[in-house]
Amino acid sequence: MMNKMSIKQTGVFFLVIMVCFFTGCFPGIREEITQFSSLKKLNPKKHPLFIDNLDFKGLAASIDHSLEYFKKVPLERKYHYGKEIYTAAHMIASLETFKAFLEKKPSTKVLNAFIRSSFVVYEAAGNEDGDVLFTGYFEPTYEGSLKKSTAYPYPVYSRPDDLLEIDLSAFSDQFKGHNRLMARVNDSKNRVVPYYSRKQINFIEDFHTRSVPVVWVKSRVDRFFLEIQGSGIIDLGKGEILRVHYAGTNGNAYRSIGRYLIRKNEILKENMSMQAIRAWLELHPQRMDEVLHHNESFVFFQKEEGGPYGSLGVEVTALRSIATDRRLFPKGALCFMQAQLPDTVNINPLNEWEKASFFVLNQDTGGAIKGPARADLFCGNNNYAEFTAGHMNKYGKLFFLVLDPDRG
Repeated sequence: MMNKMSIKQTGVFFLVIMVCFFTGCFPGIREEITQFSSLKKLNPKKHPLFIDNLDFKGLAASIDHSLEYFKKVPLERKYHYGKEIYTAAHMIASLETFKAFLEKKPSTKVLNAFIRSSFVVYEAAGNEDGDVLFTGYFEPTYEGSLKKSTAYPYPVYSRPDDLLEIDLSAFSDQFKGHNRLMARVNDSKNRVVPYYSRKQINFIEDFHTRSVPVVWVKSRVDRFFLEIQGSGIIDLGKGEILRVHYAGTNGNAYRSIGRYLIRKNEILKENMSMQAIRAWLELHPQRMDEVLHHNESFVFFQKEEGGPYGSLGVEVTALRSIATDRRLFPKGALCFMQAQLPDTVNINPLNEWEKASFFVLNQDTGGAIKGPARADLFCGNNNYAEFTAGHMNKYGKLFFLVLDPDRG
C-alpha cells in the first residue's frame, strides 16, 4: 500500500515512529531473551533420545516444504541458532542430508548415532524450568456461501484497501527485527492512526466497501474461530469447497478470550478448551459482543488453492509443522519436540494423553505465539485434529537440529 500513497501521507509516518518510541509501544525492544539466547547448544551427552513415535509419517513431505522455502531465498541469508549463524545454503544441506538418511529407515540406535556424529543440537530456552508450552491449531471446515443471505449473514473480509503496513526498519536500523505497524490514514486530520479494532470493524456499516467479503458464513463464532486458526475450508454445498487463508491483520493486540472467560469465572481453568469456549458463546449470545470484542485483533483472508500455508508461504503438514515466535527461532528449521498427544483411536479422554516425541519443521508463526516458551502444533483437518488442537495445552521440550559444519 505504501507505493500508492502520496508524499503528504508518508510524511506523517515519522510522527508515528517518534510517538511509539517514547511511549513504549514496541514491546520486546528490551527483552531478556533474544535470537542470540533463545537456543542453547547442547553437549552430545545431553541430547534427548530421538524417537519418532509417528514412524516418520509425513516428515519427508514437510522437509520438502521447508526446502521449497530455502530455495527461494538468497543462499547467503543468515539464520541464528543462538550465537551461531548458518546460511540458507547450509540449511538446505542440513535438510537434504537428514531426508536422505531417513530413506534408510534407521533404527532408533542408528538414528541417534547419526545425529550425534553429524548434527548440532540446540534446546529452546523455554520458561524458567526450560519447558515449552505446546498448543495446537487445525484447519476447520465451516458452512458458507459466496453470497450474503439470511442463512449466511457474516462476512469473511479480505484485506482492506485502506490498511497500511509500516516497516519501521526502513526508517532506522534500531527497529530491525520488530513487528510492523498496521495503520490507516485519518482523512479528516491527515494523520496515520492505528487501524480499526474488532469492535469498530463490526460496527462500520459500509466496511464492505473497503474490504470486499471473500465468503459469507452462518455464525460469528465460526468466523472468530476461523481467525484463530488462520485458515479453513468453507463448504459451499453440492460438493463445492473454498479454501481461505490468512491475508493480514488489523495490527491490534491479540487478547485471549479464553483467559477473559476464566477471569470472569465463566469457565474453570481446568475445563478450558476451544470446544468449551464455543459452547459458552452459543449459550450466551447476549454477551457475544462483550467477549469477542475483548480481542481487538481482527484477521483478513484471501482465497487459496491448496494449502493450508504457513508464514513461509509453503504448505504445513499435520503433526509435522509448528509455529513459533519468528523473532527468536530460525525459520524452516528441523526440530524435535517432546510433549503429549491423545490416542489416535480413543481420542476423547483428556487425562489419558500419551507421551510423544517426533520431528517437526518450524514453518509458521502466530499473533499469540510469543516468547521462547511457546509453540503451536499444526494438527491437520480431521476430527482428531480438531480435538487435539482444541485441548492441547501441554508442557514439553523443543530442540533444533542443524548439520554440523565440522563433521567428518
